[in-house]
Amino acid sequence: MRQFRTTAPLLAATALVLGACASAPAPEGRVTAAGSLAGTSWRLYELVSKSDAVGSVRPDDPLKYHLTLAVDGKASARLDCNRGTGTWSATPTGTVGGKITFGAMAMTRAMCPPGSLDTRIARELTQVRTYERDGDRLVLYLTADHGDQVWVLWHDEERAP
Repeated sequence: MRQFRTTAPLLAATALVLGACASAPAPEGRVTAAGSLAGTSWRLYELVSKSDAVGSVRPDDPLKYHLTLAVDGKASARLDCNRGTGTWSATPTGTVGGKITFGAMAMTRAMCPPGSLDTRIARELTQVRTYERDGDRLVLYLTADHGDQVWVLWHDEERAP
């Protein structure tokens, strides 16, 4: 009887701790299923404007522009000669896409060469509302048909040593 009195509170505390762990939410930014984005890195393929006057723009060097979506909900980017950090979160609404938002990015303010896409990309990321992932391709759709950002998965072998 005495052993039961000392182990019962210990068992109850253990059950509470395990129950809390089991119901803990996934880290913000985490996306599951086929449209998984958490823990991925992307390089820019093109920016697409819905305006015929602007059209599509591809970077002169896609390796100058990359975006990493960490499992903990942090986003980091290299945007030409600048670096940025911020937050992201996504909620899948289907098998290949869903809703996604980016917080404002804290960026370095180096003067990139003419033709750089750094400020445009950073500004547009705050306007992204939905995404579609199809294998190695990620399309970020901006609000009110302002355009799309098309990114491709950045494989480890493409990264500089």
